[in-house]
Amino acid sequence: MIDGWEAAVEAKIREAQARGEFDNLPGAGKPIPGRNDPYDECWWIKSFLEREQLPGDLLLPTPLQLRRRIEQLPDEVRDLPTEQSVRAFVVDLNRQVIEWLRTPTGPRVVVRPVDVEAVLAGWRADRARRTAQRTVAAAVESVAPVPARRRSWRLPWRRR
Repeated sequence: MIDGWEAAVEAKIREAQARGEFDNLPGAGKPIPGRNDPYDECWWIKSFLEREQLPGDLLLPTPLQLRRRIEQLPDEVRDLPTEQSVRAFVVDLNRQVIEWLRTPTGPRVVVRPVDVEAVLAGWRADRARRTAQRTVAAAVESVAPVPARRRSWRLPWRRR
């Protein structure tokens, strides 16, 4: 037996169907995605991350997130314009590491602050290498190509 509230809801649904509000909905007539896949407990988390286009790193515990950021540090600071910006980036990361070390949560993973001077030395070396590569590329482009020597073809039975 349907009570008054459910009857009202069913009536609204039937009225919307009669008006055609459920016609041409996206995905109409298509199979439900993942219907034949094996069951996965974390399907809703994976679909949320995919739908919202979020990186999977957000699900990692804090120490693992910090370790990953430390591993990716050379790539993250590569395009920073000045030594001060690199230093500020590394100091902020170290602040987060020290904050976690004061009140550790999650799995026991060794996480240590990063040596700012070592990161700066790597950044300087990478910057010098890229500058040298650009200089060489510019020098190669500025050299005019030597035109290829035309080969004269002659028939073997004709003499010059």
